[in-house]
Amino acid sequence: MLLMKRKVDQDFRIEGKLIVVREVPAGVCQRCGEKVVRAEVVKQLTTIVTDAKSLRRAATIAVPVVAFEARRA
Repeated sequence: MLLMKRKVDQDFRIEGKLIVVREVPAGVCQRCGEKVVRAEVVKQLTTIVTDAKSLRRAATIAVPVVAFEARRA
């Protein structure tokens, strides 16, 4: 797997809420797009997404939510 250093957006769903962390340093596979982050980055992400004070101050965006409906031919 050949990884290229990139800054990526990483999303988490915690207690039914969507949290997006922007500009996360990661290795991204050129062939499949899989993201790989180092252990110390994971520790920082854990701190970020569990810090209630920071989350209250964070910018928010509206996200459309739609239900999947199987269409019959």
